[in-house]
Amino acid sequence: MPVDPIGRQRGLTYIALLLVIALHGALLAAAGSVWHTAQKREKERQLLFIGDQFRRAIRSYAQSGPGIKGQLPKTLDELLLDPRFPGVKRHLRKIFVDPVTWNKEWGLVKTPDATAIIGVYSLSDEAPLKTANFQPPDQAFEGAATYADWKFVYKPQ
Repeated sequence: MPVDPIGRQRGLTYIALLLVIALHGALLAAAGSVWHTAQKREKERQLLFIGDQFRRAIRSYAQSGPGIKGQLPKTLDELLLDPRFPGVKRHLRKIFVDPVTWNKEWGLVKTPDATAIIGVYSLSDEAPLKTANFQPPDQAFEGAATYADWKFVYKPQ
């Protein structure tokens, strides 16, 4: 029986094509993983920035009150329009969206008597990539298990 060299080449071409497709799929999977990690790092960077904005707004609210200093907001909306002043006084321009959950709802850290807000945190139970090398105001976040453990709290001096 004669051997058909063209038939063998067709089989090799098919195998080569399968290998190229498999290699292409593996490269796309690796690129997707890198992209996902980069996106998560960007969300963490945004969460750190936004959390610090809330902390600064609460500090501004506490330090700028008419009369008694040290009053804290009862709601986040009081940071947008301070009711203690007759005119418009803003400590925050908008209630930010949580970059991790894409929700405007934040966890609130309340005073011991639960009458005022001293901080905020994300409601995400996702594990963070960043676990060390935080800036001084955020050093308590080191080793945190979830983003919800990153509590951005105003601490009066």
